[in-house]
Amino acid sequence: MSTKEEFFEHIEKGYSTKGDFIIMGSAMLDGETVTGAHVKIPLKTLNRHGLIAGATGTGKTKTLQVIAENLSDKGIPVLLMDLKGDLSGIAQPSPGHPKIDERHEKIGLPFEPKSFPVEILSLSEQDGVKLRATVSEFGPVLLSRILDLSETQEGIVAVVFKYCDDNKLPLLDLKDFKKVLQYATGSGKKEFTKEYGRISTSSTGTILRKIIELEQQGADLFFGEKSFDVDDLTRIDENGRGYINIVRLTDIQDRPKLFSTFMLSLLAEIYSTFPEQGDSDRPELIFFIDEAHLIFKEASDALLDQIESIVKLIRSKGIGLYFVTQNPTDVPNAVLAQLGLKVQHALRAFTARDRKAIKLTAENYPISDYYDTKEVLTSLGIGEALITALDEKGRPTPLAATMLRAPMSRMDILTDSELDSVIKKSKLVRIYNDTIDRESAYEILNEKIERAEREAEKEKQSKSQKTSSRSTTRRRSTRQNPVIKVLTSATFIRGVLGVLKKVIR
Repeated sequence: MSTKEEFFEHIEKGYSTKGDFIIMGSAMLDGETVTGAHVKIPLKTLNRHGLIAGATGTGKTKTLQVIAENLSDKGIPVLLMDLKGDLSGIAQPSPGHPKIDERHEKIGLPFEPKSFPVEILSLSEQDGVKLRATVSEFGPVLLSRILDLSETQEGIVAVVFKYCDDNKLPLLDLKDFKKVLQYATGSGKKEFTKEYGRISTSSTGTILRKIIELEQQGADLFFGEKSFDVDDLTRIDENGRGYINIVRLTDIQDRPKLFSTFMLSLLAEIYSTFPEQGDSDRPELIFFIDEAHLIFKEASDALLDQIESIVKLIRSKGIGLYFVTQNPTDVPNAVLAQLGLKVQHALRAFTARDRKAIKLTAENYPISDYYDTKEVLTSLGIGEALITALDEKGRPTPLAATMLRAPMSRMDILTDSELDSVIKKSKLVRIYNDTIDRESAYEILNEKIERAEREAEKEKQSKSQKTSSRSTTRRRSTRQNPVIKVLTSATFIRGVLGVLKKVIR
């Protein structure tokens, strides 16, 4: 048996699966594609998370597109974080190209251009379904993690939430939260001290400054109503295909705190609301987080702990998280250890630091009799990648340098008119794009403060009137009756005494 035949059997055996699967492409040996040596990823293990990494221009985004399309075809909804703005073309079929036909002939797969059901979502002022969440939905723990608060400050946030719960004050947006903080150390200080203990003005001042910092990154657009229902991410179209939900994030690349705030709130909401699935035959929803380093770059230790916890726990809900970044070292080791599927595009060795990163990356992959991993990492072409996944029993599959299949949809962005057409057809736009500003903590506390001020003013006026009345009474009591005054005057008394003397005589 030749080496090529041995390799074919090695891949076929390593990637065999009893259940449903998606095909990534065909394995390569010595730089040549082995037709029919298909690299299959079982649907059963797609909730074990994954990584798509590689240098700029090596094809990471197209790999993301291929996986998203194939998942949609299998009836599995997808959520894509589109930071570069180049994924909207999924809504239109590929125009095709001779090079695509040539690639698929080598792989041994027919090429079929397709469009896919797409929902455009927006976290900012861009067009699309507005994504919002209330402060209450965040809860005190997650909000404290986002704001990177100390233990004492976390305690104050917990007290604020408890006060609002006890007094039925809805915490919807950031102005509600700021108002309660100001009330706690202002006109409501006595009330808070009596019920919950003294709250430090310096601590509330620090929290307020951190909220303002978050607002400056655009979080005031995110916090509020109508709150997005995460169940709407799991929709299936009339043809049984999962919706590909694309979150437009092109205008928040320089606002990583807003990005991480949104991601964590969404994952926390999904974890708290989705039912347990255990090891099911297919995932419920797959997330792709492009430019994943933005989540970890600005994250505090407390926030990283929160992310790590969610990554470990959320797979039991049938949710898979896929991080897309330039280098695996961008992802913390604790998270990297949880990623079952690894798709590694080429890395470039321009500096000593690059060579060190390549060495570390190679150590993350299974040892192969067919590849020198460090060498392959620097010699892969565009649209080629090293792949290892988990089989249906949770074991790592053989390392395979893979010629990846081409996307079935357009590898380009939609025109403005095409994008408008997609958004206008959306049922979710009509549900979520009307801003609601109902009575909440801000308005209720303002009314309470105004009422207290009016009552204080009335009490002040009442006291003033009583004081004036008592003063008048005192003046009246010291003022003599005119008759009495005449009768008791010295002149009258002398006159009376003079008359009496004359009578006596």
